[in-house]
Amino acid sequence: MSVMAAPSHHPLQDPPPRPGLRERKKLRTRTGIRRATHRLIAEQGYEATTVEQIARAAEVSPSTVFRYFPAKEDIVLSDEYDSVLAAGLRARPAGESPLDALRFTLTDALRTLLAEDRDALVQRTRLTVEVPAIRARTAETRAVTVRLLTAVLAERTGRAPGDLELRVLTAAVLGALGEATLSWGERGCRDDLPTLIERAFGALESGLRLRERQP
Repeated sequence: MSVMAAPSHHPLQDPPPRPGLRERKKLRTRTGIRRATHRLIAEQGYEATTVEQIARAAEVSPSTVFRYFPAKEDIVLSDEYDSVLAAGLRARPAGESPLDALRFTLTDALRTLLAEDRDALVQRTRLTVEVPAIRARTAETRAVTVRLLTAVLAERTGRAPGDLELRVLTAAVLGALGEATLSWGERGCRDDLPTLIERAFGALESGLRLRERQP
């Protein structure tokens, strides 16, 4: 997912299994490549940063970079959080509506990200605003997350995995999250992001009726 991080662990869930050595090595490599990329982009900008420079900074070969990330924009956008979001959504109370379950799962994840790695979120959001290739890739990665979370909602509600209403609901919620985050980036990331997202979710809850503008 393009703007999310792992939500806090649910107290009733069993601890997740510890990944094996091979998986931990892969994760370290991916993390090293991503951190090197963020550092270089902060120093010299996105367009001036090459895959060869990223490889040198991460102490890997360019082919290793491409093995983990098909394109440069994927380094900026890809993360390991979709599966964690799915687990968080599954852990929501059974009686919660699909909209509330999605809303609280994503809001918890956002607050965790802002607390733990705000700088990375700011950089990613600014690049999404400034770089057309990243903005286009963001839409593609969001579609993947929509499919995953729709399937989880189908499990929770007993509907078919491809249920149209669930797809529309999930796409609308993630779209609201994405547009609020984009608006935040366009205004220099100075506003309170959780407040913007609550406004976006409020628009969905109100049936997309526009609020009266304040004089």
